[in-house]
Amino acid sequence: MASEQFVRRHRIAVLALDRVLPMELGIPFHIFDQPGLPYDLMLCGRTAGPVETYNGWPLIATHGLNTVSAVDTVIVPAFRDYLDGAPDDVVAALAQAHRHGTRIASICTGAFALASAGLLDGRRATTHWRHTDDLARLHPKVEVDPDALYVDAGDVITSAGVASGIDLCLHLLRRDHGAAVANAVAREIVAAPHRDGGQAQFIARPPVPPNRTGFGATLEWALNRLDQPLTVADLAAHARFSPRTFARAFAAETGTTPIKWLNAARIDRARELLETTDAGVDHITQLCGLGTPANFRQHFRRATGITPSEYRRMFAVT
Repeated sequence: MASEQFVRRHRIAVLALDRVLPMELGIPFHIFDQPGLPYDLMLCGRTAGPVETYNGWPLIATHGLNTVSAVDTVIVPAFRDYLDGAPDDVVAALAQAHRHGTRIASICTGAFALASAGLLDGRRATTHWRHTDDLARLHPKVEVDPDALYVDAGDVITSAGVASGIDLCLHLLRRDHGAAVANAVAREIVAAPHRDGGQAQFIARPPVPPNRTGFGATLEWALNRLDQPLTVADLAAHARFSPRTFARAFAAETGTTPIKWLNAARIDRARELLETTDAGVDHITQLCGLGTPANFRQHFRRATGITPSEYRRMFAVT
């Protein structure tokens, strides 16, 4: 990573909003501030001076918002009060920087600041999976992708939660200087140069809990019989509805269909078994009622973005 191979230095402003999350804030500094890399990093706040972190202690921003439009890249890390959006002066600074051709990126809930500035309108974007519904609700013009680790829309790049900030920064480094440089930095910080699969492998989002719906007894009944070939008619019969009426009422109450709920419940059970047992794929397939092992693998990969064996390697409790 000798500096002679680089033509010019690239200025990066890391914009710390009030109640910033320190871990996400540190990621760009850790990746781009490596010996020999042609980056100058600046910590910015709304004004130069103390910025309160999520943990309650302050950090000192050396630059204010006037720096945001005078750099090559702006990175907005996660901040706690994301539902309130970004303050007007931050929105104006980000919008001005974007008009000037600055590359703008976000880590986790930093996406809400970009969305407040209108930078994500009509674009695909992501944030931490816990907050994708909020992003879609508050900013309906944004095409929210709840599965992506990061989304590169050219001059605007968004990423999911925490560790996805590492993926984002390595991706930017790869864009700027190629895979060899990015891989060298990844080795230095003991990170994967590129991770397979999306956020789906990390989402702990079980199917609708039985106690949150009027169909609670039926859902509990189904959860105890996932190894059996259940149908909508079976669920409707237990709930004492006709299949059509049951399907319509179920969708109205839960926001999903009975079949999608069943599939999610089966995948959730499979994840639990992969994490906590050494049962083989054939046995897990039977316990979850997902047909053949090939069918199970197909459904699991579609739901999580990775294979059952990859999931077990990552999440098994040892």
